[in-house]
Amino acid sequence: MPVEDFDVVVAGAGPAGSTVASLVAMQGHRVLVLDREVFPRYQIGESLLPATVHGVCRMLGVTEDLAAADFRVKRGATFRWGAHDEPWAFSFADSSRLTGPTSFAYQVERARFDEILLRNAQRKGVEVREGCSVVAVTEGDGRVAGLRYTDPDGLEREVGARFVVDASGHESPLSFGVGGTRSQSEWSRGVALFGYFGAGRRLPDPDSGNALSVAFDSGWFWYVPLTGGLTSVGAVVRPESAGKLQGDRERAFAALIAECPLVSELLSEAMRVTAGKYGKLRIREQRTYHRTAFWRPGMVLVGDAACAVEPVFSSEVHLATYGALLAARSINSVLADDLDEKTALTEFEARYRREYGVFHDLLASFHDTDADEESSVRRSVDVLSGVSSGDPALAAAGTEAGAPEVPLFPGGVVASPDATKWLPYHPV
Repeated sequence: MPVEDFDVVVAGAGPAGSTVASLVAMQGHRVLVLDREVFPRYQIGESLLPATVHGVCRMLGVTEDLAAADFRVKRGATFRWGAHDEPWAFSFADSSRLTGPTSFAYQVERARFDEILLRNAQRKGVEVREGCSVVAVTEGDGRVAGLRYTDPDGLEREVGARFVVDASGHESPLSFGVGGTRSQSEWSRGVALFGYFGAGRRLPDPDSGNALSVAFDSGWFWYVPLTGGLTSVGAVVRPESAGKLQGDRERAFAALIAECPLVSELLSEAMRVTAGKYGKLRIREQRTYHRTAFWRPGMVLVGDAACAVEPVFSSEVHLATYGALLAARSINSVLADDLDEKTALTEFEARYRREYGVFHDLLASFHDTDADEESSVRRSVDVLSGVSSGDPALAAAGTEAGAPEVPLFPGGVVASPDATKWLPYHPV
């Protein structure tokens, strides 16, 4: 079959895929994005962090698009967890690395948010093909050389590329192609049953836009206020309580809500949405995991294909888009002949693992019955804002990015002044 050639082909058009594609195309490279869905499409994971909104999205040029979308503003997060009987909250404004105008994020309807990023990628010159299912990577000369996919008519096609980026999610058919295994944290396992409600009550101001996480006997609930009175509500049930999800989902969900007085009170006058894209009760496994390898020659993993953390801290989109930014820097550096592939992608993986690790460790403290969860959170506002790395594109959110004075790791590289590539470090 004929083989098309691109500089980069990306499997998956969610936030990770759209981000890496845009940032590479903005450097003048030819990029193709493939996705089996046709956008807009439903997706869970509605809560963003400031680093995504004011860092990555600023670089992508969608700041005005997000403001125009009228997404609900969130200024922190609220918890009812552990030994505390009353809800408690933290504010993004408590981070020393965020300025006042950037100490907020959004609660987004993912169908709209993801399409904003994808259509922006097209405007940046990315070729997007929807309704196309990736099949497998192709190899040559000891490296990944492209991939095969089926088009909307069911015909198999092949694309060659210098790099394949797998951004196709936790069920990725490609991620095993980098080698290694998926390492899972057994203490962070659960099954989520979730749906949407209209007219759910909001928390009192200034926390009315916050995501609320509530522990209860069988696990924990998320309660995410969206635009127009819509609320995303999910119960994450521990494995030993998974039997409660058997049978009729409607009855199971109602019973779980009744177990949690705070969520039950907030929904006392609400009605579950039963039609349209939000009308279905869905079930999804919730796990904390990482691949033991994030790259191999010619191939990079980002988003849930690489790693994920149980969404207590709204880290899903942040880890996806920040990993995509790191991958784009590495790919841009190699395509420009500024760095060799090993140096560039070793930096990508080290920084990405560090970011996964800080959320993983904070989550572990929440699962530690002897921990003071509120104190852990208040000490970790930079983590929960997505800016603990000090990355120039994120730590200076909303301002002009600048290279850090020293590498994040011994022997590492630093970001370019525009944060789109890596540069060798030369001490002054």
